[in-house]
Amino acid sequence: MGRPETFFGPKMQPWSWQAFGFAVIVLAASAGFQGVCVLFGAQLYFAAFLPAVFIVGIVAGAPAAALAILLTVPLVWWAFMPPFFEFSPLTRADAHDINLFFLFSVLLIGLADLCRQTVTMINGGGLKATDKTVAPNSQ
Repeated sequence: MGRPETFFGPKMQPWSWQAFGFAVIVLAASAGFQGVCVLFGAQLYFAAFLPAVFIVGIVAGAPAAALAILLTVPLVWWAFMPPFFEFSPLTRADAHDINLFFLFSVLLIGLADLCRQTVTMINGGGLKATDKTVAPNSQ
């Protein structure tokens, strides 16, 4: 009897145009959500974009998530940091926010890549009881 497939593995290849297109679509949706948050008075510039980076990293892979990061910074700087819809010199606090976004995004990409590899390993039957890397049952 075969094991049931409970996990849906990543369907996009990491360097495909579909993966990069998915990153741009998710980024646009996050920008729309961030715009709604700004209308309600939120001052968190990157709040909607961190989950987007994680979602893109899981579904489309690390290269597409890196593209999402690289597109997010100028987008937030231009559209959501005052003065709106123009590039102005960054304040120290804005530069600090961008640095924290980079840090958290890199950590999220690593976590997403680890999740992606785990799902691929589970779906592909990567670990079997006969593998040398699996510890024998000591009971």
